[in-house]
Amino acid sequence: MDGMEDLTRLAEEYLALARQAEHGRSAHLFLHDGPLRQSVIALTAGSELEEHNAPPAASLQVLRGLVRVEAREGWEAELEAGQLAGIPQSRHSVRALQDSVLLLTSVTATPEPLQVTDARRHPNIA
Repeated sequence: MDGMEDLTRLAEEYLALARQAEHGRSAHLFLHDGPLRQSVIALTAGSELEEHNAPPAASLQVLRGLVRVEAREGWEAELEAGQLAGIPQSRHSVRALQDSVLLLTSVTATPEPLQVTDARRHPNIA
């Protein structure tokens, strides 16, 4: 089927690439649909995604391993395989405490405000 991704295969592939990389990281954007993005991110133990800005909305699911997410305002969470958390809308970092693979789901733009018109009050609108 077109458009389907095997997350187990992606996790294995990108973790192998991260283990070969000097910086211990590897990532792949596999879904790009309008403002929606999904990426697999592999980090070897001790490697980090340095502090960076958050998109308008995002979640992080740990497929393998254990990571710590820290935000500037003091928020932090340790997430292990199978856990999912929303990403704070502030600068944050992610550190792998074990070799880890993450599924990042993000929305990169907020939709335009939706204007709803009640046709009962405006009968000339079809």
